[in-house]
Amino acid sequence: MRRMIAYPLATLGMVASSLAVASSPAMAHGYVSSPPSRQALCAAGTVADCGAIQFEPQSVEAPKGSKQCNGGNSAFPVLNDESKNWPAATVGKSATFNWVLTARHRTATWEYFVDGTSVATFDDKNAIPAASVSHTVDLSRFSGKKTVLAVWNIGDTPMAFYNCVDVNIGGSGSGGSTPTTPTTAPTTTPPSTGAPTTPPATTPTTAPTKTAAPTATSGGSGSAWAPGVTYKTGDKVTYEGVTYQCRQGHSAIRSWEPGIWTLALWLPL
Repeated sequence: MRRMIAYPLATLGMVASSLAVASSPAMAHGYVSSPPSRQALCAAGTVADCGAIQFEPQSVEAPKGSKQCNGGNSAFPVLNDESKNWPAATVGKSATFNWVLTARHRTATWEYFVDGTSVATFDDKNAIPAASVSHTVDLSRFSGKKTVLAVWNIGDTPMAFYNCVDVNIGGSGSGGSTPTTPTTAPTTTPPSTGAPTTPPATTPTTAPTKTAAPTATSGGSGSAWAPGVTYKTGDKVTYEGVTYQCRQGHSAIRSWEPGIWTLALWLPL
């Protein structure tokens, strides 16, 4: 017999909040899912040997005011490790940063920095945010490979959540000029003899084919939940014998399996 469980949204929020407080900090709080932050890359397995952060990308919490990728949180030193050669997502002169929140804390501001320079601030005036939040940030002052530090400043505590997102602004990996295609040397035309001449044949060129960046597999209703799959609102999955419905679109990662800790993402049916 199909189980019918009705959860008022307010009740769900209180249950999730109280359970998160009662358990370990690993069950909170939020991170940048796209373009993928360093912790998202670790959680997806794109970058290996990340340590604890691969299981709790949402937990990079530290006092406000840091400019480090891990916010100064000693539990996640790998996020500051530049030798990892973090993959960079190609963006234009602006980029939209998407957060997924598992615990919706009252929010003071969201801040974005490039090379330590503030490029955008969004003031939430201590309101409770939605379960997913997006900000479009102007990056036109920069080009090439850069690291964007995205900071979620909590409104009612001295803490913040930190994410570093590596991007190629304008599609250039080095910030240098784009190489030009060499042109054919001009052909010398012989003096006119009065006879019509045939113009030299030109070789048609084919525009280079762009290789699309790899994307997560799209999910489908009724399939078993799996990490690395992109689910949209309304999709249904099964997990450990229970059917769940997606409450907000997201790319699944390990540790975000449907269950009591992910009620912001999955509703049991």
